[in-house]
Amino acid sequence: MARVLFTGGPVITFDGSKADALAIDGDRIVSIGDQAPDAFATFDEVVQLAGRPLLPAFRDGHSHPIHAGINRNELDLTGIKTLDEVLRRIGDWARAHPNDPWIVGHCYAPTLLPGGVGRSEWLDAICADRPVVLFPTDYHAMWANSAALAIGDVRVGTPDPPLGEIVRHADGSPVGMLLEFGAMDLVQRHMPPTSSATFARGLTEAMRLMSMEGIVWAQDASVAHEEFDAYVAGARERKMTCRINNAFRADPLLWVTQQPTFSSARDALALDPVASKWVDARTVKFFADGVIEAGTGFLLEPYEDAPHTCGLPNWSAEGLKEAVRAFDADGFQIHIHAIGDAGVRMALDAIEHAAQVNGARDRRPVIAHTQLVHLEDRHRFASLGVIANFEPLWACLDSSQLDLTFPRLGPARSALQYPIASLAATGAPISFGSDWPVSSHRPLDGLAVAVTRRNERGEPIDGWLPEERMSILQAIRAYTAGSAYQAFDDDAGELRVGARADVIVLDRDITAIAGDEVPDALVDETWVGGDVVFRR
Repeated sequence: MARVLFTGGPVITFDGSKADALAIDGDRIVSIGDQAPDAFATFDEVVQLAGRPLLPAFRDGHSHPIHAGINRNELDLTGIKTLDEVLRRIGDWARAHPNDPWIVGHCYAPTLLPGGVGRSEWLDAICADRPVVLFPTDYHAMWANSAALAIGDVRVGTPDPPLGEIVRHADGSPVGMLLEFGAMDLVQRHMPPTSSATFARGLTEAMRLMSMEGIVWAQDASVAHEEFDAYVAGARERKMTCRINNAFRADPLLWVTQQPTFSSARDALALDPVASKWVDARTVKFFADGVIEAGTGFLLEPYEDAPHTCGLPNWSAEGLKEAVRAFDADGFQIHIHAIGDAGVRMALDAIEHAAQVNGARDRRPVIAHTQLVHLEDRHRFASLGVIANFEPLWACLDSSQLDLTFPRLGPARSALQYPIASLAATGAPISFGSDWPVSSHRPLDGLAVAVTRRNERGEPIDGWLPEERMSILQAIRAYTAGSAYQAFDDDAGELRVGARADVIVLDRDITAIAGDEVPDALVDETWVGGDVVFRR
């Protein structure tokens, strides 16, 4: 419980005040401004900022940390630029791991495949002696070789399962792509289970990477009990440097039996004085739909390039309403993945239904991603108190937009995507996240796009849909106070007297540089509750 003074650099607040010093006592901010150096006769530590800014620490409102950490220790295809290189990496991994019964790769870019579709024979040519499965960055599909398809009994006569689609050739034979969880599970259920040691290594890596980027709280947006147990074990073993809220994933076919187990796990954790300081489990996650890139996002009108379909909702409208109502009645926060405009509307309808039936309370429901929101639904976020969670890094003209999304939505709907500033203007609460490992976990990368709406090449110069740009302070607030509000953490997320001392030091003042220079900044220090957990 040290007394620490930060002095000699701008203290970034959201009230417009200017200060160059801040004092903390234990886990609380006790003074800001000229009086901070005199808060105590002596300090245990003085951090000389030397012109560097002090900011509230970042909070990630939607991510998958433990899986991202595991990926880093396995066949990680993040950032690979060509299909040939993906295939070469698979071959290298297979030769280096001859005794692995399965080859499992993560996070290839869907745009590397023609139309986002991979063929089993391409993988067979690299490794045919054992099953190979690859997951794209969005994790809403699986690319599998023939051995993996055979283990899952995916063949000409296999019907499409509920909540999934088998991509087929004209003769009905499987191409090698399984879309959404129902189809993916045909193969995934046969894969070797993840060991507790693998989870532990993944957690250690995730903590290291998040602390390096100034993240002190994260919403793990979809966990099974194995992941939950790994977080709890990590907390008990004092391995946590970032607080985690677990969101149990509700299965459309099994949620009634899941309901008591989710409540039991949450309630037991609350009685654990050690683990509950770092981990909680007050949220339930729903997937309203899939993703537009794969044609599984749920749209109000048919796809431009597939006029026979509006996508693949994971729930019926009535089924989602009833499940949301039930978990809301149990006191859980609701967190709904909704990408297409029909998915977003279905999510809003379900949240509205729960509030009407269960009555008023501080529920802070979340709709995550909110990629395509119909104009008629935009006011409903504020009126229902729904937090619009955005992954700002996606709000630019990247290859996924240009090669996959635009052809599927057409120009009119494409121009309605990621309405961050528009929803904020209605009074809707906004939080930011990354969906890591889907995309970069660095908040500084996301902040740059939120401010500029430019891609990594700096295009277009005025930004894509420039009316949806935010100021740098608005964007920082969404990644700090906005996500703290989502976390029910009302005494954190900003620099003010009485707030918890979760702070970061950057190597430069990102409020005073051009938006596209923000990713060049680095986190020098990360403090959680008054304790330093990272120094560069």
